[in-house]
Amino acid sequence: MKTRDSVDRILAIYNDKAPLSEASTIPAPWYVDPRIAELETQTVFSKAWQMIGRIDQVEKAGQFVSAFVAGEPVVAVRGNDGVLRAFYNVCRHHAAAVVTEPCGQAQLLHCPYHGWNYGLDGSLKGMPEFDGVKNFERQQNGLVPVRAEIWEKFVFVNLDPHAESLASFLGGLVKRAAPLGLATLNFFDTRAYDIACNWKVFVDNYLDGGYHVPHLHKGLNSVLDYKEYTIENEDRYCLQSSPMVSSQDDAHREYNQQSVAVGARVQDEDLGICEDVQRGLKSRAYGAGRLSVRREAGEQLFHRLLAADLKSGLTHAAVAAD
Repeated sequence: MKTRDSVDRILAIYNDKAPLSEASTIPAPWYVDPRIAELETQTVFSKAWQMIGRIDQVEKAGQFVSAFVAGEPVVAVRGNDGVLRAFYNVCRHHAAAVVTEPCGQAQLLHCPYHGWNYGLDGSLKGMPEFDGVKNFERQQNGLVPVRAEIWEKFVFVNLDPHAESLASFLGGLVKRAAPLGLATLNFFDTRAYDIACNWKVFVDNYLDGGYHVPHLHKGLNSVLDYKEYTIENEDRYCLQSSPMVSSQDDAHREYNQQSVAVGARVQDEDLGICEDVQRGLKSRAYGAGRLSVRREAGEQLFHRLLAADLKSGLTHAAVAAD
C-alpha cells in the first residue's frame, strides 16, 4: 500500500487541468523514478499502437520485421495468403526467439534452440523428437498473436487485444497527413542512436515548438523562417511546421545525402542536450519548469495525454488488486 500511495503522490504533483499560461511541465520524478517507468510500460507502451517497421520490409510472403514493444519481443510477417500478422516472438517450447534478425525473409519461422517450426500464419508445424508426449495439442501451441495494422508506409502493432483500431487511435492525424503523400515515400537510409536519457526528455525536446532551435541548432535555424514557425494541437498529435528560407534543386541522391547529414548533425546536438537535461532532472535543485505559451503547447498536450494514461492505469491496477 505504501508503494501505491507513493506513486499516487508522484502523479498528483502534476496539474493536468492548468491552462497553458499557468502550466508547468511534468515533475522530475516522472523522468527518474523506476516505478513510473514500470507504470508507463503497463499503461502506455502495452496499450498504444507502436510503429515497428515499414511496409516495404513485409511486402512479400515470408518477409518479417521484429522489435521489442514494452519489453516484449514481437515479429510481424507476411503470410503466403498475403495477410500481415504479428506474434510474440517467443517459442512455445522453451521461450527462445523464433526470429533472431531485425528483418529478413523465411519460409518458416524456425526456433534455433530446439528446432520447432512455425508457419507464417503462426501455426506449429513441427517438433523434433516429440514422439510419446501425451495430452499435447499442436493447434493450441502456435505462436501467440499480436494485433497488427498498417497506416501509410508503416507497420504498427498493439499488445492490447482490446485496444481501439489504429485509425481511431491516430484520430485527426490520418486526415491531416493525407495531403503529404506519405505512401509515395521510399526508404533511403537508417541511423540509430543510443541516448542516455528518459524517453520523455527526447519527446519533450521535439515538442518545444522550435524553442531550442535558434540556440542549439545554428545550421538548422539558418534555413528556417523561425518567426513563422507554427504549432497546432489536435486530439493525440501536434503538428509543427516552418517555411524554409531558401530551397535548392539538387540531384535526388545528393539532396537525400545532404538531408541525412543535416539530420545526423541535429540528432547529435539533441543527443547532447537531452543527456544534459537528464542529469539535471536528478538534481535536488529542480522540481518542474514553466512552459512557453508561444512555443510549448505541444509539450503540454503530451504531458496531459501521458498523465491521463498513467492515472487511468493506476486506477485499474488498484481495482484489480481489490
